[in-house]
Amino acid sequence: MLTRGKLAAKTGCNGETIRYYENIGLMPEPARTASGYRAYNDEHLRRLNFIQRARALGFASEQIRELLELSDPAADHTRAEVKALTEAHIESISRKIADLQRIKRRLSQISSFCDGSAQSAGGCPILESLFDDCATAEPAPAGSGRQPAAKAKSSRR
Repeated sequence: MLTRGKLAAKTGCNGETIRYYENIGLMPEPARTASGYRAYNDEHLRRLNFIQRARALGFASEQIRELLELSDPAADHTRAEVKALTEAHIESISRKIADLQRIKRRLSQISSFCDGSAQSAGGCPILESLFDDCATAEPAPAGSGRQPAAKAKSSRR
């Protein structure tokens, strides 16, 4: 039998996070001792470790719930279902990576316009590009004739 504190210590998971997982149904409610303490068992420990590993891989709570349902030996689920959920998650991660790479390219571009000197921040090309309406747009494709937003002269001061 483990108390919430002991379960937290064994897993490295915060006690409030364990309570949260119980509240949203990822962790089953533990039995109570005669004195009213929560009594967690080895299955709670196993499940919490599963949840933490899934979270570390970026799965959202609802996806973890689905994975836990797929792991139920009493249900008739297939490995194909587990793989499909995992591959959908991989695709989502790939889209996020592409978005972050686009953001990095844009930040690198606008950062290159600033000399980083000790001059006043007023008129800084980075700040000016953030004020520019087109600054968040992806740079125009080569040959489009459109200038990148950060290079356009701004009247803001």
